Amino acid sequence: MKENIPAYVIGHIKVKDAEKWAEYRSQVPATLAPWGADLVCRGKRLGILSGEHHYPDMVVIRFPDSDSVSNWFY
Repeated sequence: MKENIPAYVIGHIKVKDAEKWAEYRSQVPATLAPWGADLVCRGKRLGILSGEHHYPDMVVIRFPDSDSVSNWFY
């Protein structure tokens, strides 16, 4: 029996057009629902503990398993 282990998609985002980003962002939840995914967090970077990170925004999405991620993405 295959064990379902949650899988996460982490997106690093640099918004170039706020209007287009808002339109895209509003459509994402509907694409996640069929795959049982949850938006864990989405927001601005608060700080960097070590190294460099050039993306001011991020998103974390939790899926029930890696197959769900693949089916959603492709």
